[in-house]
Amino acid sequence: MIAIIDYGMGNLHSVSKAVERLGVTNAIVTSDENELLQADGAILPGVGAFGDAMHNLRETGLGDAVRYYAQSGKPLLGICLGMQLLFSESEEYGRNEGLNLLPGRVERFRGDYKVPHMGWNKLEFRQPNHPLFEGLEEGHVYFVHSYHAKPEQPADLLAVTDYYQPVTAIVGRGNVFGMQFHPEKSGPLGMQLLNQFLKLVDNRVAL
Repeated sequence: MIAIIDYGMGNLHSVSKAVERLGVTNAIVTSDENELLQADGAILPGVGAFGDAMHNLRETGLGDAVRYYAQSGKPLLGICLGMQLLFSESEEYGRNEGLNLLPGRVERFRGDYKVPHMGWNKLEFRQPNHPLFEGLEEGHVYFVHSYHAKPEQPADLLAVTDYYQPVTAIVGRGNVFGMQFHPEKSGPLGMQLLNQFLKLVDNRVAL
């Protein structure tokens, strides 16, 4: 079973439909801690502000449930804001603590260029032999974000894109993954990457 976590700020329908198109028949959208902890894989989507999202996660108890889930060793995928929430903190509208599953900080783009970063950008696989990229080629995916994650550990950085600087696109540590772009809205490569995550759930390969 795949649990798509509903904490009031995710693009739940598009993620749910994408998972369904990939052949998953037992995905559920849930805000129930017990259902989450029983799932074989979990997806944490997100649209909106970091601080509001963490407030909702704390108020519902889902923040602790996500941490417990990650500690269980079962695959967890954060998408867009959901990826940023995996990190230690964000500077969006003041300092806000994150789930702290990945050490690092989320910062606003700074420079003489358009913010938000919006559009199709090519991925560069920093760890091309990672199971998430098995059989895949680098290509373009769709980004919409004003803040970007800066992992503390280089080993957690799986893929980047270029937007006036290297920008974190995919992260991973053990069973915890994040994608800054929306894979469900990113054409064939996005769906392939989402499918690779679902394969990791099915196979529980060594991560």
